[in-house]
Formats: sequence, structure tokens, C-alpha cells
Amino acid sequence: MYHPDLLRHPDSCPTLVLNADYTPLSYYPLSLWPWQTAIKAVFLDRVDIVSSYERTVRSPSSAMRIPSVIALKQFVRPSEYPAFTRFNLFLRDRFACQYCGAHRDLTFDHVVPRAQGGRTTWENVATACAPCNLRKGGRTPREAAMKLHVPPIRPTSWQLQENGRAFPPNHLHESWRDWLYWDVELLA
Repeated sequence: MYHPDLLRHPDSCPTLVLNADYTPLSYYPLSLWPWQTAIKAVFLDRVDIVSSYERTVRSPSSAMRIPSVIALKQFVRPSEYPAFTRFNLFLRDRFACQYCGAHRDLTFDHVVPRAQGGRTTWENVATACAPCNLRKGGRTPREAAMKLHVPPIRPTSWQLQENGRAFPPNHLHESWRDWLYWDVELLA
């Protein structure tokens, strides 16, 4: 019987990594390891295999199905606050301009401009589309007569993970679906 996993090249068989509590380490980006890293972790007894692809890899002395889902044996406590990065900022703001709601040509904007003493911090930077950022220029939103939809805050890692659930990846292997909690309508 034909099975799509049997035709997959091993490099197209990423492994979903769950924490010891069987929740994904990360939703966005999704916590995936290359198959080689997953198999190494199995042999080092650092993970349990939850599910496997039909695809098998072989060495001179053994054969093993490639894990599609693994769970760490030791719980990894996520840091409470994520690093300030452009990607995390866009994720906090749900990939939308905080002035007009656009989802294209995104940049980041200093609410209090650096020229006025504003700093590059979670609480002073917001996602802005290029046209809104240009329109605001070196002024505060009040000076530019522009309103932020949501004031910028320092998000927790949990808040970013929750936001990440709104952006499922393009491909989800069927063995992953029991462990991921996106809206089923988004995945269809």
C-alpha cells in the first residue's frame, strides 16, 4: 500500500519537539528538529519517541523509523520574558501595523522617537507599516495625530506563544496534530 512518508527524503521529515509535559517547546516558530538531531537525542536517552514516520533510516548495524514527535525527558522551563527581536516584536503585534492594521511592508517604530530620547525597548517600539512609519516621522503619535491600536508592552514568553498559535505553519504532519492547539479551521 502507498504511504507518502515512505517516499519522503529523510531531510523532509522534521521532528516535532515536545517538552516533558507534552506541550510544544515553541509554537512560533514551531519547535522542530532535523531527523538527525532527533535520532541522536533518542540514542543519548534524552527523549521519548511519541510517534514516528513510516520512513526508515539505516546504519550498517541497525534500522530505525524516523521520529515524527518526541518528548524531552527533562522539563525545560521557558524563560519568562523573550528576547527583544524584530521577529518577536512583529509576533507580539500579530504581524500588523499598530496604526492602521496593515500586514505588509512592516517596520518598527519608536513611539517616542530616538531623536526625542526614546529608547529601543518593548515599551517604546511598535510594529508599523512603512507608509505609517514615514507619515509619523520623527514625531510622537500625538504630534502626528496618529493613534496606536494597542500600547506597546513587554510580553511574556507565554503571550508570544499564544500569539503564535494564530499563525500555523504551512505544513503539519498528521502525527503532530494531537499535540498542537491551533484552530482546526485554520489548518484545513
